[in-house]
Amino acid sequence: MNWICLSKNGEDEYIDMFARGAGLEPTALETWNYEDSMNPLILRGIMKHKIIKRCWQDKRFFWYMDSGYLGNRPSIKNPYGWKHWHRIVPNDLQHDQIIPRPADRLQRLELYMRPYHQHSRDILIVAPDHKPCAFYGFELDDWLTNVKNELQMYTDRPVKIRERPASRMDRKTQRAEDWLADVHAVVTFNSTAATEAILAGVPVFTTAPCNAANPMSNHDLSKIEEPWFPTDDQRHAWLCHLAYGQFHIDEFKNGMAYRILKQTQEMING
Repeated sequence: MNWICLSKNGEDEYIDMFARGAGLEPTALETWNYEDSMNPLILRGIMKHKIIKRCWQDKRFFWYMDSGYLGNRPSIKNPYGWKHWHRIVPNDLQHDQIIPRPADRLQRLELYMRPYHQHSRDILIVAPDHKPCAFYGFELDDWLTNVKNELQMYTDRPVKIRERPASRMDRKTQRAEDWLADVHAVVTFNSTAATEAILAGVPVFTTAPCNAANPMSNHDLSKIEEPWFPTDDQRHAWLCHLAYGQFHIDEFKNGMAYRILKQTQEMING
């Protein structure tokens, strides 16, 4: 069955790019009717929550597209930190189950895994923005209060809060090694923040129902003083998996993203 590539106003740059590279035609979201077929969907952005939740309810296969986890920060290969990499996830918002993958796509990213930090002091809470709060139905202030109150039950370490910078320019120019300096552990809802912390050698506690870093993270704040941290082999396998779930815009254009996702769908379907 052909995938239905839902493009807001028929003008979603990345959906349109992916569709044409796959030999498909984008479908304008505003004129599309859910009931017309049960063909797999591909859609972009967490605010398509009504469609996503209905797909879950109906067990309808869909692909979710959003920003990639790796490669969008300023680097030798991407000096201006352009958003070239985009994740595409089967039937969920994040890749939180590891599928064994080869290392070829990870090697292309030339990432460096720092060793585990053992002598830091502060706990850093990285707050989500309003979109995941709206999707999962909670208030940011309530989430922050609950996390801080629970931490106080298990530690007297200083707690700092990092809110998501509103500006994309600020987000892409802030180096992870700066905001993760002297951090004992990170507590977060966000997949990208958790991924950057694990790469930087900082233990992570995640609270989201679905988070790309869940397999590499802690989930019980009572363990905040002695957090678990994955081995280098575990981190490497996880990063190989993530690298196969995100794609460069050039791979949208030449159809490589579509071909890899078709293989992934076959693996899922057995």
